[in-house]
Amino acid sequence: MAQFTIPQGLHIRPSKPSDTPFIEKLHREVRQDLQCIEGEQDFIESIVDMQLKAQTQGYGAQYPNAMYFIIEKHGEPIGKATLDFGHNEIRLIDIGFLIAARGHGFGRAIIQSFQHCAAQSAAPLTLSVLSHNLAVKRLYLELGFQVSEVQTPYELMIWYPPSMKQIVGV
Repeated sequence: MAQFTIPQGLHIRPSKPSDTPFIEKLHREVRQDLQCIEGEQDFIESIVDMQLKAQTQGYGAQYPNAMYFIIEKHGEPIGKATLDFGHNEIRLIDIGFLIAARGHGFGRAIIQSFQHCAAQSAAPLTLSVLSHNLAVKRLYLELGFQVSEVQTPYELMIWYPPSMKQIVGV
């Protein structure tokens, strides 16, 4: 497989405890829907905080070996990704970017870097996407993912490295 280089200035590193304020900020931006709840701002903030805590605990319970990463551009955090390196697959559990970092191709580049890692490991890369999230689903299809299963409201998608395509018959 050809060498893959992440575009200039993008970097992926393991998350650390000092990243908590950034992760909280990112969660607030990603979950703008929670800002529509009626109530005092303190109440809304407590709901947002509870949802982040529930999400983190849920990932930990469902994917105990998951690894958490921070995506940086020129040393500044712009996103996060959560991956589980299982026995038979690499699963992209979560990926998110600050609003200002969206629409610049960073997500595409990061996912391509994960595909490169999956190819080096000879393992498929899997993820799930909300069925109605058409823009993101289109990106995944452009990157070679295919729908493997529908579990409403999600679609499970899989990408096979070139070395595996003949083995699995795709």
